Order: sequence, then C-alpha cells, then structure tokens
Amino acid sequence: MDSSRFVHRRKPDIPVFGPRAPDKKQHIQEVSVKSIELSKVIRLLEDPLTVNLKERHLFVLKKLLKRCQIGFLLKELTGIAKILNICAEKVTDHPEYLPIFCEALHICRLPFLKEKSSDELNYAQDVIEFLSHMGCLMRVSDAEVRQHIVESVKSFYSSVAPKLLPDVTWLRLLLLSMAALENQPGIKLQLLQTLQILSSSSGGAETICLHMNQPDPNGQVLFHSSEILWNLLERGSTEVTAQLSSMECVISLKEAFLHQLINGFRHSDLQLRNDLLVITTLIAGNPNSLLIESLFAKQLVVYATFPELKSHNPLVSNLKLSYNNEDLKMKKMLLNLLVLMSKDLAALQLYKEEREEVQLQALATLCSLAPIMLEDYMSCQGNAVLLLLLDWCGPSSPVAEGRGRRKAQMRHCIRVLRSVTSSGEESVNQDLCDQGTINQLLGILMQMEASPDEDDLVSLEIKSDIQLILSALCERDMHRKELFGSEGVEMAVHFLKKGSDKFYSGLGHNKLILSTVDCVWSCIVGCYTTEDYFLAKEGASLLMDLLSSSPRCLHCNVLASLLELCDNPNALSHILSWRDSRGQTAPRFLLQLWMDEEEELKVSRDQDGGIADPQRPILGVYQQEDPQLSFPANVPSAAVLELSENLRSKVYSIFCKLGFHDLPGLSRKHYVALSVVRRYLDFKVGEVWEEVSRELGLDGVRPTTPDEEALSAVCKISEDTARKVAAEQRSILELQEKEDISEEQLMYTEIKSHWKQKELTAKSWDSYVSRTSNYEILKEVKAQREEYIESSRPKPEHEEAAVHPAELILGKVMSVERTGSSGPAGVKLTLARTSIKASGQDQAAPTTQDPEYFSTVKD
Repeated sequence: MDSSRFVHRRKPDIPVFGPRAPDKKQHIQEVSVKSIELSKVIRLLEDPLTVNLKERHLFVLKKLLKRCQIGFLLKELTGIAKILNICAEKVTDHPEYLPIFCEALHICRLPFLKEKSSDELNYAQDVIEFLSHMGCLMRVSDAEVRQHIVESVKSFYSSVAPKLLPDVTWLRLLLLSMAALENQPGIKLQLLQTLQILSSSSGGAETICLHMNQPDPNGQVLFHSSEILWNLLERGSTEVTAQLSSMECVISLKEAFLHQLINGFRHSDLQLRNDLLVITTLIAGNPNSLLIESLFAKQLVVYATFPELKSHNPLVSNLKLSYNNEDLKMKKMLLNLLVLMSKDLAALQLYKEEREEVQLQALATLCSLAPIMLEDYMSCQGNAVLLLLLDWCGPSSPVAEGRGRRKAQMRHCIRVLRSVTSSGEESVNQDLCDQGTINQLLGILMQMEASPDEDDLVSLEIKSDIQLILSALCERDMHRKELFGSEGVEMAVHFLKKGSDKFYSGLGHNKLILSTVDCVWSCIVGCYTTEDYFLAKEGASLLMDLLSSSPRCLHCNVLASLLELCDNPNALSHILSWRDSRGQTAPRFLLQLWMDEEEELKVSRDQDGGIADPQRPILGVYQQEDPQLSFPANVPSAAVLELSENLRSKVYSIFCKLGFHDLPGLSRKHYVALSVVRRYLDFKVGEVWEEVSRELGLDGVRPTTPDEEALSAVCKISEDTARKVAAEQRSILELQEKEDISEEQLMYTEIKSHWKQKELTAKSWDSYVSRTSNYEILKEVKAQREEYIESSRPKPEHEEAAVHPAELILGKVMSVERTGSSGPAGVKLTLARTSIKASGQDQAAPTTQDPEYFSTVKD
C-alpha cells in the first residue's frame, strides 16, 4: 500500500501510544468501545426488529460520520463498506438517507487513517475490498452519488503507486457503469478521466471504443477514450487487441478517425487524429483484425497516396493538408500501416486496385511492397530512381547539409535494393547491373570505410547490406564476377583483415563478417581471374586466419568458401603453407576441427581417438537416440541431413583436395583422425544403406533375394572397412609407441653418459685436491709417474741396434681397387716399399723387395 494515502490519527478520544502502561491500557479500551459502536450501528441497520427505525438510523449515522470527519480508520473499512451498501439499498425507497450517504462518500475521498505502522500491511486486503464495494455503488442512479463515487476513486488512485492500480474486476465495474451515464455527460467525463488513470489494467476496451463517438460538444469524451485505449494497447495485452479487432470496434474507430481528419483544424484535433491512427496501427498488427472487411483499409490506402497520387475519390476531394509536423507524422504512420497490412494477401489486391505508387519518401514501405509487386516496381523504373537517390545521398554527394537525414535515406534505399535483389528475379538484377550498380556500390562501401566516423550501428548495417546485394547480383553470373574484379577483391580482403575480434560487440560486426564471407563465396570464387588476384592478396591465408579466430557459428561458412576456393590449383600451396600464431599448420588445424566436431556429436571413440564401434564408425549419440522413423522419398533422412548440419563433410572434401599423404605438422592423434577422414565417404555410404535397410524393415517391405544380399554385402563391407581402419590406427599407435620407447632409451643413455661424465669429473677433482693438499701423496704420485715413464721407454734388443740408425721406408702405389663399402673402407690399395739407409752406413745398391700388399678394407 502507498503510505501517502494513510495518516496517523491524532484526536483526543484516541490517545497516541505512550510509554506509560495506563495510557496504553486506556487506548485499547477506547478502541474496543469504538469497534463495538460500529458493530452496533450495523446491527441496528440490519436487525429485523430495528430495520424500520429510520430516524434512529439517521441519528446514529450522523453521529458516526461526525466522529469520522477526517477520514475512516483502516480497521473499520470492512464495517464502513457494509454500512454504505445498506444505505445504497435504502436510498432508492427512502430519499432521507441520501444526504447521509453522500456525506459518507465525500469522506471516502480523504486518506485512510492508521493507528499503528503495521495497519497498512494488516488491512491491505480490506482496502482492496472496500474499493470494489465503491465500484458496485455505481448502480445507484442518483447523479450526486455517482459524482461522489467517481471523485473518491479518482482522488485515491491519483496518489497511489502504479503497482497498486486496481485489478481487472474493479476496472470493469467502472467500465460497465459507462452505459448508465448516457444522460449524465459531466459525470461520464469524470469517469473517463478516472479510467484514464486506471488504464494500466486491461479489460473493457470494447466498451470504451463503442461509446467514444457519442455526442460531446467539447470533444473530451473522445480524447480521454483514445488515451485509455492507447494505454491499454501499449501494455501488449492480447485480450485488448482481440476486443478492438471486432467489426463494431473497427467501424467505431474508423468513424472517429474520419471525423477528426475532415473536421479537425486545431493542433489538439490533429494530435487526436494521429492518436487514433496509432491505435489503428496497433490493431493492424493482429492478423485477425477486420480492417479490410470494414473498408477502413481501403480508405487508409487512399489517404496514404494523397496528394502524390492524383485521385477523384470523394474521400480526398475536400481534404487539405498543411504539411505541418502533425501531418508529416500522419503520413509516416499511414505508410507504416501499408507495411503492416501487406502481410494480408487481400491487402495486396487492394493496393493494386488503388494503383499504389509509393514515392521516394516511402522507402520503408517500398522495402516491403517492391519484392511482391515487381512488375509495378519495374514499370515505375524503380531501379533507376533508387540509384539516383543513392547517388544523391551517398558519401560522395556534394550536398553538405542534412548528413544524418541523407544517411537515413541511404540506409532505407539500400534496404529496398537488398529486398529487390534477394527476390531472385533475373530481369531486375540484370537491369541493376546494366546501370553500373556493382561499381557504384563498391565505391560507396569503400568511401564509407575510409571515413573514421562510419563505424556506428547504421553504417555497419549499410555495409553489410551492400555486400549482400553484391552477393545476390554476382552469385550465378560469371560476367558479373569479372565486373566485381580487383576493386571488389580489395574490398573483401580489407574486411577480412579486420578479423572477428568485434564479433560480439552488439553493433552489427557479426553480420558484417558473415556478409564478407558470403561476398567471397558469391563474388570471387568461381572466376579464375578474381580467384588468382584474391590468392595473390593472401586471401586464402586470411580465410584460414578467420577460421582459426572466429567462433564456432562462423566455421561452416568459412569452410564452405575455402572448399570452393580449393578447386583452384593455386590455392593448395597457400593453404599448406599457412601457419597460425602458434605455428599450427592447416592440416593439423582442420583435423582438430574434425575431432572437436566428433566430440560435440559424441561419436564413439576410444581413449586414443580410434574407432571404438566398427558397426557405427562415424555415428553420433544424438543420431542414434533419434526415433527410428521411415521418411518419404522426397524427405532427406537423418544420415543425409547430417551432412549439412556439421563440419565433417566439408573437412573431408578439403582433404580430398589437399591429399592424405605427406601433410606437415601432424602428430600421432592427428594421423589417427586422418585415417577416419580418408574413409569418411565409405562410412557415410554404408550408413545410408544401413538406414535404407532399416526403413524397409519398418515399412514391412522385404527386398528380393539379390537386393537383400547386396544390402548385407554393403553393410558388411562398411564394417570390414571400419575394422581395417581400426587396425591401421592400432598400427600407427604401436609404431608411435616404439618410436617413443627408442627416444626414451636414447634419452636415458644421454642421461647416463651425462652422470658418468659428472662422476669422472668429480673423481678427477677429488684426486687433484688430494694431490695438492697432501705433500706425501704428491711425492708418491710423482714417483709413480717417473716409474711409469721409465717403464714405457723401448729397450733395444741388441747393442748394435742401439748405434745403428733407423731405416726409412718408401712406398709406391701398385694398384687401386674399389669395393661396395662407403668411405675409406671401400678403397683397396697395393703398395711396394723399399728401405733407405742413413749416411754413414754401407752404401749398398737399392734393391727392390717383394711387394707387400695391404688393404684398407676391414675383415
């Protein structure tokens, strides 16, 4: 409850809570007396023995109201409501009760009183019930009584918080009372003002709408009625929309709008006319509205095309627009209404009958109508007009003023072109290309990109829409891709370099990235001249960069573009030479995508990534859990749909272009995954045939014996292939394990050698320390060294040998032979040698000894 509607009562007969116990006891006693007095009044009014004591009733009621001149207590509201109800019943036959009844209603306008702070919460329900009783009192036909009731309700709800507005039942009580106020216009106006405050709750909209056109010299009834209806509709209640969509309400609304349109001339009249149009717009969003059946829509179309379209319709013969701000608002709302009503096929026929021709300022309407009325659009030379408008409002326009307005026009103009080109009508697209649309749009796009201020929501929408238009124009035409040319490639490369860092910024960068990828696929891929230029600008590497940095939702589009680009032989080297920021190669990254996809699908794999179930080598858990149904021949089955729902088919197709051998940067787990990728098509074929066999069983169809044998053979071949792949994966793992063991042994050998060297170094150091620190040990070592040197000297066998000098031996190569071994061991030499004596010896003639042969070949 709102505390502003309740005050603490301070009167001599109700003492304020004090610290003294006697005061508190006295207060409780006096409150009890009062409660007893109120119950006595009710008993006096209802008791059969005293029900006719009218004078006694009036005396007691006056005394009671005199005591409550500053307001009713919260705790007494239940009893007061009962007394008011009794008085309302007696007023009809006994007018003497009327002054007392009106005085009591007058007191109801005052704030309710509380004696304790907790009363506001304790008696909240009593207040709600009391207000409901107030609504029921509108059944009394006396004007003064109704006046007091309306004033009391209005006074209360003018100061409460919005969350405390009444429920639907209470609102409907006041709405239903409107019908009883036909002869009391003043009270009816006050009731409408009260309902305007209470209109946060739905209900009774139809009643208000049906009574808003009743005679009213001041026009206040229509004004407040429209305010209430608008408030109710803005809450989004489907019940209110349904009520106002009836034939009676639409006709009532049409009459009110036409009256204001023809007769209104003051500013307040124009505002009221537009308010009624807003209500009509809100109703038009309901597909069950009867705007067309009531002929209201036909009249709205006439007003929407006036005065641009010359017409002899009597509806506009005396209509004059001053083109002020309110008329401009009405024009915009009428065009918006055409968009809403275009969803109904009956409205299209209505537009054609009225020779609809939307002008340049109706771009938002044209965006919805042009794709479904292409013949009329082309007959009006819509493409030429739009391109002229686009040239005027584009970034290169010499007009400096109204930049924001021109940007809004360019936005809607681009929207119209996008909606027209997306219809796929070849004649429309060819007409655009013949007028140089491709080069014009590329120029606008790059001019906007060059401006530092063109990164807001509207600019991003325009850029992405331009790229979508270019994609629609170039997708199926080789000549248009050539027109896209180097300038278009530069544009696509520029946007690809931006990456996906702002994908989740919320401004529309996600749409711009998607439209850029679509532009690459539609405008570049498929034409060798643009493809080669794109590759020369590192386009394939940029796509791989985008693939590695973008979120998962973008992978499918990027992979599709890469796959199409791989048809160009020059693209393969670019992809194979690509490395990401961590040095990861393209095959490794694509295989990682494959493994992540299988993990997402929960495909059965062992701990090393190998095939765990040969019968279902690529089947995911979710696909296995799907109900086993039989699909019609024209409906793709689950196995076929799976090809377009995940990335595996695209990764497989790219590897078919790259090859499955001599791929750089792969580890053991990647080779294991690669063995499955290589057989993906075989597994998918087996999966489809197994699905065919299962569907035949579900349909109760038994194939012929040869067909059954063929089905069994295909399924068995698929399973055998899976087992072979599993064996190949085990072989890869075993080979890798052997290599790991060999590397481990080598590592242990190096570690052992390292530690042996450390031990020898330590031992040598210890020996050196002991020699240098102990003299006795040093002398002993020296003696051992001298003894070792002496013993190592050669001793001559004869004394003569000691004085004879040594002979010199000369050798001569006799022959050279080669063996199969490598290095010096593969050469066999035959030498002849002779000796030469030193001077002083007998000069004997040199004699040639027998050749002595030796070989460098080891035994």
